[in-house]
Amino acid sequence: MKTGIYILLLSEICFEFIQAEIKPKFPKEEKESNFLERNNVSISKEWYHHKNISKPFENQGFGDQGLEDFTLHNFTEKTANFGFNLYRKIAMTHDNNVIISPLSVSALMSVYMMAAKGETHRQIVKGLNLHAVKDRVDHQHLPALFKQLIGNITMNEEFLLVQVDFENLTQAKLFINQNIKKMTKGKIPRLFEELDHHSKLVLVDYVFFKGKWVYPFNSKFTEIETFHINKYRSVQVPMMFKSDKINSTFDENLRCTVIKIPYKGNVHMLIVIPEKEGDYISIEDHLTTELVESWLGNMKTRKVDISFPKFKLEQKYKMKKLLQGLGIKKLFTRSADLSHLTDHEYVAVSQVVQNAVIEVDEEGTEAAAASGSEITAFTVPPVIKVNRPFLFMIFEETFKTLLFIGRVVDPTEM
Repeated sequence: MKTGIYILLLSEICFEFIQAEIKPKFPKEEKESNFLERNNVSISKEWYHHKNISKPFENQGFGDQGLEDFTLHNFTEKTANFGFNLYRKIAMTHDNNVIISPLSVSALMSVYMMAAKGETHRQIVKGLNLHAVKDRVDHQHLPALFKQLIGNITMNEEFLLVQVDFENLTQAKLFINQNIKKMTKGKIPRLFEELDHHSKLVLVDYVFFKGKWVYPFNSKFTEIETFHINKYRSVQVPMMFKSDKINSTFDENLRCTVIKIPYKGNVHMLIVIPEKEGDYISIEDHLTTELVESWLGNMKTRKVDISFPKFKLEQKYKMKKLLQGLGIKKLFTRSADLSHLTDHEYVAVSQVVQNAVIEVDEEGTEAAAASGSEITAFTVPPVIKVNRPFLFMIFEETFKTLLFIGRVVDPTEM
């Protein structure tokens, strides 16, 4: 009998409410489902308990304050650069809208990082751009760093592992899709169209983010206007408008305007508007944490009239080839060493899927994801019209954590 493990990480990030405790939980016993009772894969309970470490650096011989500062600030820089690398991999093969949650993918891969040993573990650490952090921190505490970081940005998280019988692929697909539909309250009715007949380990990630603007747009001023996709094509979109004081700058080298719109709860959206349609591709090639920090560091507050389109994106990505392109290869082979997760000798990850949704309107956002440039803060026009393809990033302010990154080429398309 072919059994396997289905992993679902359901995250809801809220910035309006008090911080909630993260409580990972064991697989529930579904007595009414014979489908779940036909399993014989054993999972180490120590592996679960490790997720719930509240103070991972106690009694480890580290200086508390110094290491915490190092880990959280440098850690977010590393995960952000991983996010930019992953985003570029997706952007290279997609001409349309894009949205991903780098933090969520990183946290999910940290699950495997903790389960893996040997070369499998080494590739994950390097692929996540965490090898420099690993030199300072015991590798067993890296997943706890994600928990500590996520705890700082107030995430309610349900982490659930369910052992599934993949002998009957139709039933396995039905079960996983029903589970996802239930956990996402119907937002994703069907994620998997098909499952690989070799499936043993399936990782699913659904990210749901709620945020409200500090200063909302007034819906009375929303009007239908033209959005220029390129020189030859344009669409009509609802364009929001407000006159407000915002932080902004202009990058002379990359020829783009960068503005920051704050959410409640110490989070902001960074919007990058190229001077010309189509120039977002060259900006994507240069995205790094250093570039973003230079933008933020050179911003000035000024009053502008801003027009910004309402849009909703929903994207699903199979991450296997993308992660392999970042050097995480052994995890997807029969020689993967996941002995901290299961006693099965041959367990490879068959799929890694992320589904992210973002909706931006007058009230806020509901989302279910070059260095040394010459920059001046005084050339931003008094009127900023986001009427052409643009990039966006959602950051948590305290540790500059990259929560979502994406591009909007056509606001009328999902």
